[in-house]
Amino acid sequence: MSAGVEKSTSGLNNQGSTVNRLSAENVTLAYDQRVIAERLSVAIPDNSFTVIVGPNACGKSTLLRALSRMLKPSEGRVLLDGQVIQSMPAKKVARTLGLLPQSSIAPDGITVADLVGRGRYPHQGILRQWSAEDERVVQESMRQTGVAELGDRYVDELSGGQRQRVWIAMALAQQTPLLLLDEPTTYLDIQHQIDVLDLCAELHEEQGRTLVAVLHDLNHAARYATHLIALREGRVIAEGAPKDIVTAGLVEEVFGLRCQVVDDPETGTPLVVPAARKARAHAAGGKAAATEAS
Repeated sequence: MSAGVEKSTSGLNNQGSTVNRLSAENVTLAYDQRVIAERLSVAIPDNSFTVIVGPNACGKSTLLRALSRMLKPSEGRVLLDGQVIQSMPAKKVARTLGLLPQSSIAPDGITVADLVGRGRYPHQGILRQWSAEDERVVQESMRQTGVAELGDRYVDELSGGQRQRVWIAMALAQQTPLLLLDEPTTYLDIQHQIDVLDLCAELHEEQGRTLVAVLHDLNHAARYATHLIALREGRVIAEGAPKDIVTAGLVEEVFGLRCQVVDDPETGTPLVVPAARKARAHAAGGKAAATEAS
């Protein structure tokens, strides 16, 4: 970790004696022989809105897949409520932890209401079939995500943004205390991006859910997150409350971008303002000249 970038652990529910519900301990994550991260450890603060940020291919989505049981670590372990997540029954995990993947494919010929209804599957059983409560939850989830009027439409007829909101509705219908979202604002215009992030904030603040999201937009992350995890090359560079860790030094270390960090005039949270093109070109030229001189 470079000088000037302090690794902070200040964040919601970050108490030394508390065992967080979801964590990864010394995990090595790989696809076949391609290692993405080695001996990576993270603990998601309970009742937080945690956002994972970092450059492309740094391991953000891979970490989320491991936390959600979709990717088994080649070493180390992921714990959910103190149990190794891979050893838990799938339905038990699904009643505790919901996931919105980065890309999802709906079955052919399925309507919006039917797809959202699939979020209720973990709550079904031999002695508990579809109920009025299930119907209420599905309708409320569609209302919250702005797709209630699309209930009878086929999913494959919708725009990318509409489909994304339908998948979010299905995740909400699962009614899990932990919700993981991989790039939930993908395909959405700016208004719907803010609507989705506002909804996430409401789920966290008003319903007490723990949310973990991967976001590309650092300013969105700094505005909405209560806890931020900055990754680079499969390593945690810094984590903590955005106001404690988002600095120009951190942004340059993690993203390689010169910038200023100012207060967001609306929220007071950190706002990253990239250096102008000419200023960045001048700085790059200065570094090259210094390298040649040495």
